[in-house]
Amino acid sequence: MARRVLVGDLRVQQIDRRQGRRAWTIVWPEGTVHREADGFLGRHEGSDTQRTYAYLLVDHLRWLERECLALDAVALRDLERYMGIVGAEVQMPLGQPWRVGKRPYGRSALSTAAACLKGFYLHQASLGVNPDLAASLDRSRLPSRVDRRRGMLGHVTEAMPANPLAPPGPYRRHPKMLPEGAVEGLLAEVNSARDRLVVRWLADGGLRIGELCGLHLVDLHLRDNAACGQCRTPHVHVCYRPDNPNRAAAKTKHPWRIEDGAVTGGLIKRVSPAMVHTYFDYITGEYRDVAAGHGMLLVQLHGTNVGRPWAPDAARKMLSAAGRRAGLGPIRPHGFRHSFASAVLEASGGDLLIARDAGGWASTAMVDEIYGHVDVHDPAFDAALRTVWGES
Repeated sequence: MARRVLVGDLRVQQIDRRQGRRAWTIVWPEGTVHREADGFLGRHEGSDTQRTYAYLLVDHLRWLERECLALDAVALRDLERYMGIVGAEVQMPLGQPWRVGKRPYGRSALSTAAACLKGFYLHQASLGVNPDLAASLDRSRLPSRVDRRRGMLGHVTEAMPANPLAPPGPYRRHPKMLPEGAVEGLLAEVNSARDRLVVRWLADGGLRIGELCGLHLVDLHLRDNAACGQCRTPHVHVCYRPDNPNRAAAKTKHPWRIEDGAVTGGLIKRVSPAMVHTYFDYITGEYRDVAAGHGMLLVQLHGTNVGRPWAPDAARKMLSAAGRRAGLGPIRPHGFRHSFASAVLEASGGDLLIARDAGGWASTAMVDEIYGHVDVHDPAFDAALRTVWGES
């Protein structure tokens, strides 16, 4: 079963596989598969990367059509010019505008686009197309301090792959936190026990919205000494399930299974007493009245699809609307995660291992890059500046 996702000259096509699995490819207007793109995207089937690369690659292929550039004629300068058009800083004439009316890519999107383009053209070179471009893209560099930290015991001496299209580093991100008092303001504005659960679980659990909307009741071990034996205190198991009917899925794919009726494995996250309280308030009221036997935690409470699993997009709209009613502006789910990580890092005295495991990141280097810097509103930071300014 296939469904049209994006309309245009070239478009991304979503393909529904068995057991709820999905794949993405790129097709021409008449429905013919773009052979070169499909061969490259097929190498990433079964991962979220395939979808991301499909939407980034289709924009580049449309640009090639507009520029009348064949794949075997593309040069490194053409790719650098394309990256400049979509938002990178390059010193060259860019030609006609592209993606008119759309915002330029941010740094993260530029890095992903650079990886996509390098992978695509290296794949073409492996088929004998444009080997000169592949030679320009296939560069190496000396390992950085971050590379050594990620390597076994820091002993990384070999050359590392480099991408001439990627934004230059180093780079430290500054995530957008929730406004002051946002959790209390949202709890006062939301209209149901389910919505209060969403606010509290995002705030206290540091969950991604896909992780929260993808939870099943069997994943919740909200009593001490649960049958899984993997955590003595109340916790949840975040399990990757590509076949969830609401399309919600965990980002990380930790192995998990059911043993003697209890879920084991996955990403284990601790649960606060307030999270347990909102769960029982919801499960003994609204959930009991509308649940349809599918076993997922969050369900729709109204409308024609009442009782069906609640989608992440619906949760995002609920939070945005509640934020506007509370005078906080549109609230995005990932703001909870940023605030949670910063609070854990501060409370632990800057312990990156604790923050990594509390939030479920793959490495401490990621935590350090995003959150390992002083909050400009920290009292100690403020006092130090005021001393330098002669105000105290």
